[in-house]
Amino acid sequence: MNLNDFRKEKDAFFAKDPDGPFTPEQRRSFKGLNYYPENRDLRLELIVQEFPVKETIKMMTSTGSSQTYQRFGKIQFKVDGDKVELTIFHNENGYFLPFVDSMAGKETYPAGRYLEPEAIGKGKFHIDFNLAYNPYCAYNDQWSCPLTPFENHLKIPIRAGEKLYHEIQMSE
Repeated sequence: MNLNDFRKEKDAFFAKDPDGPFTPEQRRSFKGLNYYPENRDLRLELIVQEFPVKETIKMMTSTGSSQTYQRFGKIQFKVDGDKVELTIFHNENGYFLPFVDSMAGKETYPAGRYLEPEAIGKGKFHIDFNLAYNPYCAYNDQWSCPLTPFENHLKIPIRAGEKLYHEIQMSE
């Protein structure tokens, strides 16, 4: 599925599905999510440097609880010439890559965005930042979302994926 079709499908889910993040009132007024234009330079296949010991950590959530993950490994890549390093986490639900970029609170959700890296074999992962998404707690504080660990806070912008939701932008 191409990126535009994926985004249309996601918008339709948010607009209609009661299992989505919106309240019925939010669904009635929903006009679509805000996205950066597709950035092909941020569609990556990367080798993961696995940690020899998979340390178990508790990630705090937006509601004060915690979720358990293992620190799986590091990825390194460049964004507009700047070297970036992020940690991939793992639990029973799969691989998880939360991150906060320098646009947090301006163009992107302040608590960060998420990705689910796809293992493609031989220590490589497919990581497409065009698929970066806001956690459900960005739309409705009834949801509990893991908070991005400090090690995945970047000093550079990642201009791909979802932006702030328009209702949040208008209220700030």
